[in-house]
Amino acid sequence: MKLGSVPNTLSTSFILPSLIFKFPISLPFSHQQIPSSGGKSLVIRMQSIDHRIEPIPSSLMASEKESQELIRNLYPPIEPYSTGFLKVSDLHTIYWEQSGNPSGHPVVFIHGGPGGGTSPSNRRFFDPDFYRIVLFDQRGAGKSTPHACLEQNTTWDLVNDIEKLREHLEIPEWQVFGGSWGSTLALAYSQSHPDKVTGMVLRGIFLLRKKEIDWFYEGGAAAIYPDAWEPFRDVIPESERGCFVDAYKKRLNSNDMETQYAAARAWTTWEMVTAHLLPNEDNIKKGEDDYFSLAFARIENHYFVNKGFFPSDSFLLDRIDKIRHINTTIVQGRYDVCCPMMSAWDLHKAWPEADFRVVPDAGHSANEPGITAELVAANEKLKNIIKNKGE
Repeated sequence: MKLGSVPNTLSTSFILPSLIFKFPISLPFSHQQIPSSGGKSLVIRMQSIDHRIEPIPSSLMASEKESQELIRNLYPPIEPYSTGFLKVSDLHTIYWEQSGNPSGHPVVFIHGGPGGGTSPSNRRFFDPDFYRIVLFDQRGAGKSTPHACLEQNTTWDLVNDIEKLREHLEIPEWQVFGGSWGSTLALAYSQSHPDKVTGMVLRGIFLLRKKEIDWFYEGGAAAIYPDAWEPFRDVIPESERGCFVDAYKKRLNSNDMETQYAAARAWTTWEMVTAHLLPNEDNIKKGEDDYFSLAFARIENHYFVNKGFFPSDSFLLDRIDKIRHINTTIVQGRYDVCCPMMSAWDLHKAWPEADFRVVPDAGHSANEPGITAELVAANEKLKNIIKNKGE
């Protein structure tokens, strides 16, 4: 290779908190020869860097250093110290539990789906010595009753349930943690009750806009997972494939339970297959569980058909000013197929004050190593802020 074939513009990268920005720099070159594997020699030596490039601000360097020093591993498994059921309407009763430190700083975990329910592993994102960890199953999900029920089940019912639970547990204010649909509900709740929220951690951002639903359920994600898409597609006759969400609604609300179960298995499996960057067999098997799948698929479909019960497509983005002051970290997998990064990016642009963390080697799931690490670190960061305020 001759020196003359090398461009006189290179690309350089600066790493700012979990984002890499690349841009061209003009460089003056001098010839310095170093042996190459092909017997010829080539090296380009940088004599100087364009003086117009400014160094990384010390504040950003300090922020990144702090992030690297935070605990990033899950805490050991723990058991709840109290559990219960709260009747939130004449029809619905929700399951709740508390673990960690009864006198600690309260944090509420908002699960995804909607319809996904909580699991014991959700407790492990939080320091049990510092946090009073509250988990609950949303209407129709997990241990809440009636199971898979769509009646009296809207975003605003759930927002009210979170407030009723806070009051029931006599918690003045709390930290909010939510991923996927949990990020949607966390935003809706926090915008409705900003004075009750001390901080937020959001993951796998989902704003429940039409383009997000269309991407995942109307053929966009199929370009990446055609093998997983076809079983989902083939449940629906060709004549009804103009809108898969509507076609599944018909089957998930059929009078025939086996029709419901078959549709629920296909709907749930499609999401579980695509939720990780690399296949996760334990996650995929959830699609075979009729009890889990029925609630997951019916409730998700119900919310998506009804556009999240929001008055406009940009409803959550339009109300960011209500929560702009809240310390928040946004964690997003670069290769998230379920909730693609366009939504996290739109939220980041609307809310640049929030700490934006992109995990370069992850998909959607909170259980992927890079995302898990960022979520734990985000909670540690908020913990340190609270501790410093108390000193």
